[in-house]
Amino acid sequence: MVPPGTEQQRSYLVEFKAIGSSVKVSAIDPVTLLEVSIVGPTTVSEAELSRLAVRKLEYMLRKQAVRSDTRSGIKA
Repeated sequence: MVPPGTEQQRSYLVEFKAIGSSVKVSAIDPVTLLEVSIVGPTTVSEAELSRLAVRKLEYMLRKQAVRSDTRSGIKA
């Protein structure tokens, strides 16, 4: 596991889709193809919604990494 603050900078794909008075924001990791979504009001800036979606994606990537490290056997 990589110590906090030493991760390499990663790039993610972020998509915005307006749905009435809400916006669905999807963030995708192009390496693992993991996708997460959030929904927020249209009054919030794209930068803030993007930041929140990326935070959720990074949380899920960390959670997935921890889960895969707990299995027995050979680890690459």
